[in-house]
Amino acid sequence: MCGRFTQSQTAKKIAQAFQVDNVASLTPRYNIAPTQPVATILQTKDDANRQFKMLHWGLIPSWAKDAKMGARLINARAETVAEKPSFRSAFKQRRCLVLTDGFYEWQQQEKKKQPFYFRVRDGEPFAFAGLWERWQDAEGEEIQSCTILTTEPNEIMRPIHDRMPVIIDAKDYDVWLDPQVQKSDYVQSLLRPYLAEEMTVYAVSTLVNKRNNDSPECIKRIKAMPAARTSSYAH
Repeated sequence: MCGRFTQSQTAKKIAQAFQVDNVASLTPRYNIAPTQPVATILQTKDDANRQFKMLHWGLIPSWAKDAKMGARLINARAETVAEKPSFRSAFKQRRCLVLTDGFYEWQQQEKKKQPFYFRVRDGEPFAFAGLWERWQDAEGEEIQSCTILTTEPNEIMRPIHDRMPVIIDAKDYDVWLDPQVQKSDYVQSLLRPYLAEEMTVYAVSTLVNKRNNDSPECIKRIKAMPAARTSSYAH
């Protein structure tokens, strides 16, 4: 799964990296947690231009009785997303990029869970594959929400966890965002594990375990027993 990540890039950097205008001012985030606002990019049928949006993390299906359902839908499995009632409509026509520059995962090590921080080797911002949805309460108030897709792990992730977030390659952004592209087999072919050699990982402190801790200290490297078979990817 993907349960915590970072987004510490400036609005200017995001605008340049993702070719999008009107990026809101961004506060650096080092421990983004479920149900919090996350920075995304999306397109709609009515506007082919990329739009920057802050969305609630935890997808609330349009048919949900209340917004609480979103807390259970922070992730969607790539293998079944096209069929699941909660996600299939969004997968067909409401796909988004969830902006990030790194994410955390935990490895069980004897009596404790050791957090690790993953990022791409060049240190640039990148994007998770996301889906977004609109939901209205009884009073007509609208919430726009999203979920992050996960897939099987690559070589760098496998010793630590059996799932990883789908990272969309920059060359595939246009196809992923285009609501006119609705052939599920074609879109689903983009949901593959990211190349392990393009990623790096290192151990961090348990500060990240508490969602209220949100500072650069969360991503500070610590000395820890490396996870099996990951040392060659450390940077």
